[in-house]
Amino acid sequence: MMNKTTLAKAVILGGALSFLSMMAMAGPLENLERERAHLVRVMIDPSLVPAERQSRLEQATRRLVDMERMVIRDKDLAKTSSPAAGSALTNYDLTFLAHASVEKGVSVTDHWLNGVGLSTPALMSTRMGRRW
Repeated sequence: MMNKTTLAKAVILGGALSFLSMMAMAGPLENLERERAHLVRVMIDPSLVPAERQSRLEQATRRLVDMERMVIRDKDLAKTSSPAAGSALTNYDLTFLAHASVEKGVSVTDHWLNGVGLSTPALMSTRMGRRW
């Protein structure tokens, strides 16, 4: 027969395992968001030299295209009433970043910058300084 300490440990372990299994079940939209965040992180990483940034952007864009295809083909996404799904379908240009950039004939970086309200000429004309 189990004592109370062993029983308590078993219950905690069971709860932890069920929690971890719930965490590991990310849907296609969550995976797409994770890949897109990785791509943006590579875009704005100041420690990368241009050649390394370009190489990493190409790799990240290929992964992003694959994830976008999975989400586009997901028939259950349109039926889902979650706020994340509604936002994703409303903001096509930023959700499907790689596909939208190809459709518009611009790089993924330029497309993302324009989507968040920045443009290459505006960034190039900025200067660094202090705000008082």
